[in-house]
Amino acid sequence: DHGVMYGVIDFYKYAISRGIKPIIGCEVYVAPKSRFDKQKTGENKYHHLILLCKNNEGYKNLIKLVSMGFTEGFYAKPRIDKEILEKYSGGLIALSACLAGEIPRLLTNGEYEKAKETALWFSRVFGKDNYYLEMQDHGIEEQKRVNAGLVRISGETGLPLVATNDVHYIDHDDFKIHKVLLCIQTGSRITEENALEFKTNEFYLKSAKEMESLFASYPKALSNTVKIAEKCNVTFEFGKVKLPRFDIGDRDHFQYFKEKCLAGMERIYGKNPDKAVTERLSYELGVINRMGYVDY
Repeated sequence: DHGVMYGVIDFYKYAISRGIKPIIGCEVYVAPKSRFDKQKTGENKYHHLILLCKNNEGYKNLIKLVSMGFTEGFYAKPRIDKEILEKYSGGLIALSACLAGEIPRLLTNGEYEKAKETALWFSRVFGKDNYYLEMQDHGIEEQKRVNAGLVRISGETGLPLVATNDVHYIDHDDFKIHKVLLCIQTGSRITEENALEFKTNEFYLKSAKEMESLFASYPKALSNTVKIAEKCNVTFEFGKVKLPRFDIGDRDHFQYFKEKCLAGMERIYGKNPDKAVTERLSYELGVINRMGYVDY
C-alpha cells in the first residue's frame, strides 16, 4: 500500500491461508526536507521509498513511521522524512522505488553525483545489505536512462540492484478497467487526457519468465528478489491480548492507578462525593483490575 498499513492483517491472514509467504511493507512518501515543511514550493511535495519488514522489529518501526507520517507530516499525503528514517530504520529493507523515488528523480534531472551521494546515505542508514537500487522496465524511455544510472551507481559503490515491476493490476488486460477506475478517481472521461494515466500497459503482475526476459543482462538483480523475500520474516500472534506496561518503578500498579482515580474523583466531585459516585468508581476499578487492563 501507499503510505498506509491498514490492509496488513487481512493480507497476512489470507496469504498464510493460501500457503503464500506474506512480505509486509509499505511504499512511503518522503518529504524532500522536513516533514514539518508544509508550504508550496517549486520542489516535489514528496518522493517514494519502498520499506519492507525483515522482522518484527522492522514491523514496529514501519508502523511508527507510517503513523508519524499522518500525525506530523501530512501534507497532501502522509509524509515521513530522513530524520525519522534514521531513528526507525532497524529491521527494515529499503528499495529506491519507481521513477517517483528520490534517486530516479535525481538521475532524470541529470544530477548523477547527487544521486550517488543520496544512495550512499540510504545505505549507511539501513546497512549495505538492506538497501537496494530498484530497476524497473515498463517500456518507458525515461526508465531506461534511469536504469543505466542505477547500474553505474551500483558498479561504483557496490550497492546491490534488484529488478521489480510496478504492479497496479493483476493481468495485462486489466489495464482497461484500471484506466476506467483512474477516470472515476479524477472525475475525467476516458477520451480526455488524465494526469494520472499510465504511459504503458505494463503495470501488471509479471511472471518469472517475463521478468527474466526483461532483465536478462542483470541476473543478480533478479536473484536478489528471492534474497530479499528470504530475509523478510514477520510473524503475527493472534488471540492473545498484548497491552503496554506502564513504568512506575517498583510501585504497585493497581494502587497507583486507584490513587489517580480517587484524586480525579475529588477534583470533579469534591471531597464528599455522592455514594453512587464512589460505588461506581469502586465497581469500575474492580472490573479494570480483574481484566488485567490497569497498565493500559
